[in-house]
Formats: sequence, C-alpha cells, structure tokens
Amino acid sequence: MSILVAAIQMHSVPNQPMKNLNTALKMVRNARSQGAGIIVLPELWKSGYYLSKEEFGFLGENKKGSTVRKFQELAMELGVVLVVPFIEKEEKNLYISTAVIEKSGDLLACYRKSFLWGREKETFSPGEREYEAVQTSVGNIGILICYDIEFPEPSRHLALQGVELIIAPSVWSIPAEPRWDIQLPARALDNTVFVLGVNTAYEGSCGKSKLIAPDGRVLAEAPANEPCILIHEVNFDLIRETRKKIPYLRDLNNGQPI
Repeated sequence: MSILVAAIQMHSVPNQPMKNLNTALKMVRNARSQGAGIIVLPELWKSGYYLSKEEFGFLGENKKGSTVRKFQELAMELGVVLVVPFIEKEEKNLYISTAVIEKSGDLLACYRKSFLWGREKETFSPGEREYEAVQTSVGNIGILICYDIEFPEPSRHLALQGVELIIAPSVWSIPAEPRWDIQLPARALDNTVFVLGVNTAYEGSCGKSKLIAPDGRVLAEAPANEPCILIHEVNFDLIRETRKKIPYLRDLNNGQPI
C-alpha cells in the first residue's frame, strides 16, 4: 500500500490566529489538489511559538472547539486524513495537543505532548506518557510532538504496536537544527518505520520538514527558509523489505516478527 503524505511547512505569524488559519486552509486545499492522502500541520501553527502564557491561554480550546470542528468539516469535504495540532485547554491546564481526523470527519485521537522543552514548562502541562497507535484509512500512524521524538522510547513503543508512520509536528529552532537532522533519521532507522517531521518556517525555526525512510534515508526535504508544501509517496511495503535486511525489531523480539 502506498499513499502521498503532505507536510505543511508554514509561517505561523505570532498571535495572528485568523491569518494563520486562512493560510493553513489554503495550503491544505493545495496539498489535497496534488493528491495527498494525509496532510499534517506543524506544532502551534495557529498561534506561533513565542507568546505569553496569557496569550496562549486566550487561544486555548477543547477538542470539540472551533479549530478541530473546522478541520473535521474540511476532512469530510476533501476526503482526506488531517493531523492538526492545537492548544488544548482543560480547566486551568493548557496542553500542546494534536488531533487526528479521519476523512469521514471523525476525531480518531487527541494526543498531548508529553515532553516539554525549556520555556514550554512555564505555560503548558505535559500529557501522559502514553503512546497509542492510531488506525486510519491510510495506514497505522503514531503522533509525537517535537521534543517527544528526541527520546527513543516513545517511538519504539509505537513501533511495537505496528505503527508504520510516525508523525512529528514541530517548532524546531535553528540552533537545534543538527539534532533535527540526526533524531528523525535515527528514530526511523531504530524502528524501521517512516518518520515525517513537520516544522514551521521563519520566526527562528530551521524549516527542513522531511520524510525519512525506514532505513534512515531522507526521501524528501523542504527548504530551510521558506514556507513549503512537501509531498512525497510513502510505500509501506518498504518497511517489510527493510526489516528483512535490518532485523532490529525481530532480534529485539527473540527472532519473532513484530
């Protein structure tokens, strides 16, 4: 089975949610017109990254709020699976969350970022360290958000559940660019799965959204310094072929296939 995946590398203008929403909607429609079967937006795309706690709080909503509903309607209209980060608010807590929306418009999962980087700890609460596979019509996927993918354990946990594609919506900085170039291929190779890292452009981000093959090769990469729709084919048969040559998971499981 193969699908076209799309990473929306957009410029998230700080504290301009409606402008960013309109940009995202336009880019999602564009990606779908090019045949993408699953489309992913970056972390904090609607708000930007460098806001105050009060500003983030003002933009927080629950998973039945207007942002998720808007993309549920869009998923149904376009017939596409959407992966949409949003600022989730529950009582007094804020989370960096991501909704997985089926082409039917059904909300399949809502994952909360579990590892918070630096100043994020002053604003957001961490989600539970529970990593669950999400079965979609285009494949078995897992969601990790930005810093989550720097830890090997969450990716391994997803791979052992049969996840074929790990998606990492991110705001990854220019100083951390070397780690972006190392960690994504490492997680793909560690687990012989596809990894899609979706970053923002400008505002201190390094861009370079990328799709990694199960053997760690970079299959496609966006520019470092401009908005871009990165679209590339994912052929899940490559996972089985790679695992015959690189049997990490089989050997981990005492010779039994995963």
